[in-house]
Amino acid sequence: MVTLGNTAAAAREIIDGVRVSTDWALNSMATPCFGRSAFEHVVKNKFPRAVNDDILVFNTQSSSQWDGFRHYGSKQGAFFNGCTQDDIQNSTRNGIHVEVLREVAASQNTTFRPGDILFIRTGWTKAYEQLSPEECQKLADYAAPPVIGVESSEAMLRWIWDLQLAAVVGDMPSFEAYPCQNTDWSLHEWLLAGWGTPIGELFDLERLSQECRKRGRWTFFFSSVPLKKDSLRWQPPQPCAACVDVGKQCVYTEAEKRVSITESHYRQLQTQSPVPRENSHPTPSSEPPTSARYAEGELPPASRDDWWYKGTDNLFLNRSGERHFVGASSTTHLAKRLNPGSTNFAWDVRPLYDDPGSLRRPVGGALPQLPPFEFAKRLFWVQYTYIGTIFSLIIPSEFEERLDLVYNHPLDFSNRESCLVYCQALLVIAFGLMYSVNQWNGDDGPPGFKYFKHALRFLPDIHEEGSIFFVEVLCYVAYYMQSLNRRDAAFLYVGLALRMAISLGLHQEVSDPTISEADRNRRRRTWWSVYSLDRLLSVKSGNPITIHDGDIGITWPGAVDGSTFDPWPSTVLTHYTKLSRILGRIGEEIYRKKPGSGSNLIASVQSITNDLSSWLRQVPDRLRIDFAALETHINRESVSINLHFYSCVNMTARPLVFYVIQRRLDAEAQGSVTQDWKEGLSPNTVAVIDSCITAARATTMIMDAAAKHNLIATYGYLDGEYIFSAALLLVMVNAAFPPNETSARAMDTALNLLRGMADRGNMYLGSRHTLLLELKAVLGSRSNCMNETVPGSPAGLKLPVTPATEDGATVTERSAPDVQLSSCSAIPNDWSQEPDLPSFQDIAFQFNVNDDPALWEGALDQIDIDMDTDWIENLLKR
Repeated sequence: MVTLGNTAAAAREIIDGVRVSTDWALNSMATPCFGRSAFEHVVKNKFPRAVNDDILVFNTQSSSQWDGFRHYGSKQGAFFNGCTQDDIQNSTRNGIHVEVLREVAASQNTTFRPGDILFIRTGWTKAYEQLSPEECQKLADYAAPPVIGVESSEAMLRWIWDLQLAAVVGDMPSFEAYPCQNTDWSLHEWLLAGWGTPIGELFDLERLSQECRKRGRWTFFFSSVPLKKDSLRWQPPQPCAACVDVGKQCVYTEAEKRVSITESHYRQLQTQSPVPRENSHPTPSSEPPTSARYAEGELPPASRDDWWYKGTDNLFLNRSGERHFVGASSTTHLAKRLNPGSTNFAWDVRPLYDDPGSLRRPVGGALPQLPPFEFAKRLFWVQYTYIGTIFSLIIPSEFEERLDLVYNHPLDFSNRESCLVYCQALLVIAFGLMYSVNQWNGDDGPPGFKYFKHALRFLPDIHEEGSIFFVEVLCYVAYYMQSLNRRDAAFLYVGLALRMAISLGLHQEVSDPTISEADRNRRRRTWWSVYSLDRLLSVKSGNPITIHDGDIGITWPGAVDGSTFDPWPSTVLTHYTKLSRILGRIGEEIYRKKPGSGSNLIASVQSITNDLSSWLRQVPDRLRIDFAALETHINRESVSINLHFYSCVNMTARPLVFYVIQRRLDAEAQGSVTQDWKEGLSPNTVAVIDSCITAARATTMIMDAAAKHNLIATYGYLDGEYIFSAALLLVMVNAAFPPNETSARAMDTALNLLRGMADRGNMYLGSRHTLLLELKAVLGSRSNCMNETVPGSPAGLKLPVTPATEDGATVTERSAPDVQLSSCSAIPNDWSQEPDLPSFQDIAFQFNVNDDPALWEGALDQIDIDMDTDWIENLLKR
């Protein structure tokens, strides 16, 4: 459509020489929509030379742009010139109609000519710039942000076609109204994939519209400069339109034929082609043969996945040849026993971002480009939502003062306190970005990783004098290391934090009368936070805990500010930490210590179960989950604490569950399995197994609801751990127990949640999802039984029955008037014809030492930390 003639005609529009830029600034959207990454500008100092490089990192869709032809394809999978990709689906919304555009053109006396570019100003960019940071974040939190635009209709497409427009441009994010109101007439699909008509989005049209109105002219000359970068050209399966017009083949230079791919894609290609082609021949070289080089003592190069050690017990081998311990309470240990031949376990000893030198402390250099001060404060509250209440390691008012020091005062490397302030600020920014960005496609670390790397520069040496502030910073380093799947580093850092806390006497009350109550409370909060984090990271990775409860003599914290004004954060910390204390018992009594007989295991399970029941009766209503209102009422505090609770229930009963599953699979192999899995088991044993299965379902329901409310930490550690643990158990239950629609749907939901987090860039969870699919295929999971479910429940799960409290009143009726989130059931259970396990809070299991002694002795064998158990291998061979 752009010919020599209409190009010359367009040039004649240049009359008075006024130039107007329609390029919206790259950093205009501090929080881009559609989960896209924010703009980053880093000034890299080439010390010792007096040279600086500007590094710009941005998503081209977060500012003014021309949508490329590979941005959008048809629902048949065809992009422009025959390229393919997955279908793109949209929902409905109204848009600007053709009649409106015709009326506007008539009022402006605008005459369209072939090859014209249509500009539509709606005022979207101007309105966006007037939003508060909170409103920007709210808009970005939408999975599909509603935006103004032209209608998606046959009439609109015919109008654009008849006008022979070369391109269309708008100041809104998608040009057409989004979500799309009619996917049959999606402008992106027709214009980009069908006609090769570019779509310009987020153009800054404010000044241009003012100049047009001033002159009464609505036509002008327009030129667009493409983003200059090599390898943006690509070769479709069909010749490009220009070559088709002249009857020639597309010819590409050697440089243009080279395509850049990510390292992860390269590793995938390596695994798909493990052996050379039969017809390939080695190229003569002066290099000695591989075998000769290895014979001379040179080690073979470390592969990303091929180094995996075969025949491990409870030791995993890393690329450097060092073995790493993985204990029995770790889900990795259990999954390895279930499927010892899987290669996906490589991810469990490989960090999420595995550049070996990525975390080495740089020498000299400048700080990374910090985000705006107000944006940094917002990042603090983002991370505080996820970890600030369950681990009380930062007081908001204190952090804002420290942040002011970082932004407004020079850095003093020689001062330990100054280094800790900078380190904590960078860690908070790193966590804030990790919890803000829900999609990561880069190869330079997860969101916030660059700030974490720089934070390590400011971490004082461990031989320096300890302090409570130092302990708090070490905890943040440990937790971020765990999120990177650097579990050994996390275990070491949290161990350092706990030992420093012990050396400071934080585990004991202080008798010094000169210490204020506020200072005492800070000591308590810091102690119980590092204690809870140590319990979590140690038990979840199968390591022993660092300190026993008998050595602790400090009380629970009071209000955050030392008064009784706001006790809620301390209340959340206390109840979360009490669960962590129970988790420590689970790790030590069930998974780590080898009881002398099954009866000791019975006593441990009974005692821990009773502790969980007691905790559940005492937890405040605001921290309970109302399963009947998951679609409308949920907050991150209740999500975190309830996931922690159900994980404890799961881990308590898991050895018994897997032993019963083994027995059923053995019986099935012999043709003697019964339809009722409870046959031959005592009521208490059935109750324990039911609680474990129900806990896995509850975990899935909570995670599914949290995902719908955008409260999932895609790259956080605990969320991934909880959903993987639940999915693993549900896969096993669906394989060995009679078909059950609720368990099958819960399993599918859990697997979909894992896949969703993997699709958004968490490669570690992607590997775990693949592992579960392998296990599901091997075990022949029975998930085909699907019956009618309650409408509106998450992923088709039935809603649990709300139990009555001890005095007959529901929890909601007893809630305080100002409480927004009231409680419902504690453990949902919807197995037909069975008592509701939400009343679990009123149960105190009383086991008899003679109750299924052989069963408990058998379950005891499943807790052995050795990983060469025969029954899993036999199970996988069926």
